[in-house]
Amino acid sequence: MRQGFPIATKGMVIGILGGSFDPAHAGHAHLAREAIKRFGLDRVWCLVSPGNPLKARQPAPLEERMARARKVLCDPRVIVTDVEAHLCTRYTAQTLEALIAHYPGVRFVWLMGSDNLIQFDQWDRWRDIMAMVPIGVLARPGSRGPARHAKAAQVFWHRRLPDSASQLLPYAPLPRWSFVNMPMIDMSSTAIRAAGDWRNKP
Repeated sequence: MRQGFPIATKGMVIGILGGSFDPAHAGHAHLAREAIKRFGLDRVWCLVSPGNPLKARQPAPLEERMARARKVLCDPRVIVTDVEAHLCTRYTAQTLEALIAHYPGVRFVWLMGSDNLIQFDQWDRWRDIMAMVPIGVLARPGSRGPARHAKAAQVFWHRRLPDSASQLLPYAPLPRWSFVNMPMIDMSSTAIRAAGDWRNKP
């Protein structure tokens, strides 16, 4: 295995939770644990991205965000990785193509909060992403209703796997997605930054 690449073997089911993690917080940890349970995952890889193409504001340095994420996401089933920096990919579709090629026989599931589903149709090659891997959507505060009416949800509504069958998601024919409700933690990186509880501490 190349240096900087997380370990996975053929037959494993890996959930991928991408984001800037600026900063990582208890809500991320909760979402990762729930994803493992709801979708029958072996691991969750938290991909700490070098930058987010959809955001004008760029995040804190990658090393700082990685260090914080490793403190917060301390479950042994949750792996914090900067593999996107090693792959030299910027967009999710590119990252997924590279991971699928690099890990033959591994089943990947893309994970997102319901807040991200609302703007998923703005992502580069979002329809291709739906065709590459199953999508696991987890409820986030204030976005459950709007997410169900999002463009991506409407376009692929007929490909939705019911909540009650969410553990079948990694094995379902593509495109396939599932939206699961769960107990929620009302935390966000934006709020933590606004409160000065991240890099702007005096």
